Amino acid sequence: MKYKYQIVGILLSVIGISIPAYSATKVTIGTVNNSDMVRMQALSNEFEKMHDIKLEWIVMDENTLREKLTEDISNKGGAFDVMTIGMYEAPIWGKRGWLHPLSNLPVEYGLIDIFPPVRDGLISEGHLYGLPFYAESSVTFYRKDLFAKAGLVMPEQPTWSQMKEFASKLNNPGQGQYGICLRGKAGWGENVALITTISNSFGARWFDESWKPEFKGAEWNNALKFYVNLLGKYGPPKAEKNGFNENLALFNEGKCAMWVDASVAGSFITDKSQSKIADNVGFALAPKEVTAKGSGWLWTWALAIPSSSDAIEAAKKFVMWATSKEYISLVASTSGIKNVPPGTRASTYTEEYLATAPFAEITLNAMAAADPINSTMRPKPYIGVQFVAIPEFQDIGTNVGELFSNALAGDITVAKALDNAQSSTESRMRKAGYYN
Repeated sequence: MKYKYQIVGILLSVIGISIPAYSATKVTIGTVNNSDMVRMQALSNEFEKMHDIKLEWIVMDENTLREKLTEDISNKGGAFDVMTIGMYEAPIWGKRGWLHPLSNLPVEYGLIDIFPPVRDGLISEGHLYGLPFYAESSVTFYRKDLFAKAGLVMPEQPTWSQMKEFASKLNNPGQGQYGICLRGKAGWGENVALITTISNSFGARWFDESWKPEFKGAEWNNALKFYVNLLGKYGPPKAEKNGFNENLALFNEGKCAMWVDASVAGSFITDKSQSKIADNVGFALAPKEVTAKGSGWLWTWALAIPSSSDAIEAAKKFVMWATSKEYISLVASTSGIKNVPPGTRASTYTEEYLATAPFAEITLNAMAAADPINSTMRPKPYIGVQFVAIPEFQDIGTNVGELFSNALAGDITVAKALDNAQSSTESRMRKAGYYN
């Protein structure tokens, strides 16, 4: 079609009629700077070869991405044609009419091949509002060589108390080796995601059954004190600055004896081209404490199309390509099967993949154990493991994340952080009409 258009333009110009210069449809993609997305950008020229579509990439860190995408879509700004969002945003934004529903997907796309909990987390009122690029739970990564040298054995699912004991024995800051690395960077998808799973395992919950915040409870106090003490004693300096990518870099450098974070990191920390300890990584489920409920999160980074896009059909072609079985095969052929986007499709988990990727089985087990409905020891009114699936949570979680990060930095006490979290969350929930 492109060449036919150009030939017609040449013929018309001969007789003195001019037409506008041809240009391909442009699709602007807003995405996070995680390694899988960086690889997707690098491979996207394969998509452009197949389609008359030009891709423009805007790559941001996680907190900036969420801020920019939320601002644009809520104001119908139209700056993006494809957005990288997750299980929190898709149902809420879809229900508000901010996202284009992804209906009538062709049979060959294989929607039925996507794991039901991942697919269902992107649905609202029967409409699918995102296609999953990769999915994850949280797991425990540890150095097998350091454990063997110290005579330690990692259980299939350790307790947080055991993790503290391990960290105390493996901490050697004089040699640049820290007992444990954990998220400390403020953000509802950064430190709040991890701390919420810790609090779940300590028996806490964000809200009681009447939607009243519970930060004044003993469970939250125990959980946050434990986290601050553990990371303060046995974590790297300025841990409040570290999110997923920073801790990934530390672990790959051999500076963390243990790390609890997203299972998607498995392919990177076992890749010899980027990890100094690739042959010595062990895997376990995320730690529990008084309960295993909600100890590991469930998340997918998905590709969605805002309703404000003026290139919806082109954007749909891209999100289908980037989340397809064909894309997974492309990654396998160019980067190795171990590096394919994990957690989304049953067809990915072949005998070859399970044998090649040492993290594959733990990823499936952890995702299977994560239950967004029943993720706390006591009943709760909300859906979500590491987040609360209500529109107000983005603001609430951002504020609480700042308070928790300040407590970790020593700028405020744990008691003050929890008091402020309680009062600010109560105010926000009252204003939103959850209770008087």
